[in-house]
Amino acid sequence: MGKKRRRFDREYKVEAVRAALRGDRPQLEVAKDLGINKETLYRWVHEFRDDASQSFPGNGRVKDRDRELEQLRREVHRLEAENAFLKKVSAYFAKSPR
Repeated sequence: MGKKRRRFDREYKVEAVRAALRGDRPQLEVAKDLGINKETLYRWVHEFRDDASQSFPGNGRVKDRDRELEQLRREVHRLEAENAFLKKVSAYFAKSPR
């Protein structure tokens, strides 16, 4: 049987990052004390430093910037489809004799 994957809530991750960034102990020691992999703690610290307010959104939740990016991509796709349609229509009317 495989190991069950542990899940950590946002508060736990933020406290772990704060303990790592406090500077009184090395991050490796903090990770060992918390019982987590050192790479996991390094990744949490990196994500927290990138954008503390958007870090660790939770299971199934999307960060605001990712949500906006997806919305903009959908809009670009829709506008490209409309543009292609208008090109075809204008070509049709340009060819047809009156």
